[in-house]
Amino acid sequence: MTIKHTLKLCFLLLIFSCASPKISKTEGERLNIDEKLEPNEAVEAFIKPYREHVNKDMNNIISYAPETYTKSDGDYNTAIGNFMADAVYMEGNPIFNKRTGNNIDFVLLNHGGIRSIISKGDITTKTAFEIMPFENSVVIVELKGEQVNEMMQYLAKAKRAHPVSNQLQLTLDKDGNIVSATIKGEPIDASKTYFVATNDYLFNGGDGMVFFSKNESLHVLNYKIRDVLLDNFKKKDTINPKQDKRFIQLND
Repeated sequence: MTIKHTLKLCFLLLIFSCASPKISKTEGERLNIDEKLEPNEAVEAFIKPYREHVNKDMNNIISYAPETYTKSDGDYNTAIGNFMADAVYMEGNPIFNKRTGNNIDFVLLNHGGIRSIISKGDITTKTAFEIMPFENSVVIVELKGEQVNEMMQYLAKAKRAHPVSNQLQLTLDKDGNIVSATIKGEPIDASKTYFVATNDYLFNGGDGMVFFSKNESLHVLNYKIRDVLLDNFKKKDTINPKQDKRFIQLND
């Protein structure tokens, strides 16, 4: 082998040896987040004023509850559910009317959407966040009376205290059949159009409420249920929710 060939071979070997990948070993370490994990003092100092500001806002007293109200205090309607549905009507209808010239006919929410109680005593901003921690908003759905009748059948079969506003009155017999269903004191007209306020979760079929899919139109208020509660609480020195006869079952 000539010197030229030898040098060429050495050069090629040098290139390939430099191009060979280096294999490194990376190991992870598991850090358990518990009481033994020391806080970062710099981070704590940075977020402290923000935490204090949030806590101050959340603990701001905005009303008073003379009793404790829970979603389990009735089979077909509850004081807290009635309060929420009526609040949506009271706060949402002026906005809807100003935008469209129409009025909400009634409100339907869902029992499972009530995530906490209203405790006896001071009502704070935090109370509204506990009752409604989700970002659900108010929507107004335009439905034919035929779909509203489907809704009544749904409520009758569900046998659950889904919150409805006091414009609706639904009565079942002892076997669970519908005896009467009225809106603002009038029987439901299958050919008439009704404006039903609900939340975006139910509008999209939540809790099996598929009757909302057969709608004539949708109006989005960009108004969170939580904000509805906050606004309604602030208007009252003391709240006074009641169970009533808006949705009942007869015993005989």
